[in-house]
Amino acid sequence: KNLLGIIMNLIAPSMLACDFGKLLSEIDLVNKSKADWFHIDVMDGVFVPNISFGSPIMKVLQNNAKKPLDVHLMIVDPEKYTRKFYEMGADILTVHLEACKHLHRTIQEIKSLNMKAGVAINPHTPISALTSIINEVDLVCLMSVNPGFGGQSFIENTYDKLSRLKDLIKKTKSNTLIEIDGGVTSKNASKLTELGADVLVAGSYIFKSKNPSYTINNLSSIVN
Repeated sequence: KNLLGIIMNLIAPSMLACDFGKLLSEIDLVNKSKADWFHIDVMDGVFVPNISFGSPIMKVLQNNAKKPLDVHLMIVDPEKYTRKFYEMGADILTVHLEACKHLHRTIQEIKSLNMKAGVAINPHTPISALTSIINEVDLVCLMSVNPGFGGQSFIENTYDKLSRLKDLIKKTKSNTLIEIDGGVTSKNASKLTELGADVLVAGSYIFKSKNPSYTINNLSSIVN
């Protein structure tokens, strides 16, 4: 499984944007493409103004996905669900800094379950908020749209935040990967990887395209 120590830039299609009416064939499409991870957004309607899938969809992914499951919890009290998502096959579990009362403890708990631990930050949260946790996490997910809905436009300030996050990682000699989530397309993919992004999440751009397999493979070739 291509998790850490990556030697290439990774593409993680966001399954939130796929057609749930043909979920198995959408999973198969990602399995056969040059995608590296499955990105799975779990929303509770409280932390973000939308509700997405839970256990039943996770089980289908666990049983059929042949690539790592990158699970992004956009929920309140994520620490209550770490074990449940481990049992449902999560390889990477990302929680929101803004949703955790005890972030360090939650990160340690995720790691104790042999998952990679990620922390996500919303567009308005400064990079400085990550200083005390950067050496503890395997991945930082920069939200480049306001979380909750797919298909939004990329927030341009993300480039500046990405540069500052890369500087922080270098300064602290951390091995943390940088993931960009929201509004990723072939137009901004190369600039994002040039500035230091390791993983690009794309949802609507992939699944609403005429040929999702081609779109995934094209994104992969642009960034590598």
